Amino acid sequence: MKVKAEVAIRGTREDVWQAITDIDGATKRISAIERVEVLERPDAGLVGLKWEETRTMFGQQATEVMWITEAKENEFYKTRAENNGAIYISEFTLEEAGDQVLLTMGFDGEAQSFGAKVMSFLTGFMFKGATQKAIQQDLVDIKKAVESKT
Repeated sequence: MKVKAEVAIRGTREDVWQAITDIDGATKRISAIERVEVLERPDAGLVGLKWEETRTMFGQQATEVMWITEAKENEFYKTRAENNGAIYISEFTLEEAGDQVLLTMGFDGEAQSFGAKVMSFLTGFMFKGATQKAIQQDLVDIKKAVESKT
């Protein structure tokens, strides 16, 4: 399942980058995130940052361990999570768009185990729309947080 959403934000690339990479403060910006606990912090940069995140998804609390696998400052970062026989990859990218920054989030969930593949086949269509809506709301929350500071 692949989904993508984007939002234009009035602010600098640095302001948006700060908002999306402040994992410790995510609960202050993103309404669906209820708790974040950083598990591993790299000596420098973002790659290797690992955290546990609890959020409300589909009306229920879900906790995932996520980590940053790739990053280029003020341009993009990718995260990975593995749970219930699936791999989840998310990517945030920033692009200048006139006097705004276009923030895009892509999400790709790929079933690995037989059970996860069966569940994906049976229920994937329901989760795709809900996931699209959830990531769009995350982006709207980030937009509000950045624009309230500028």
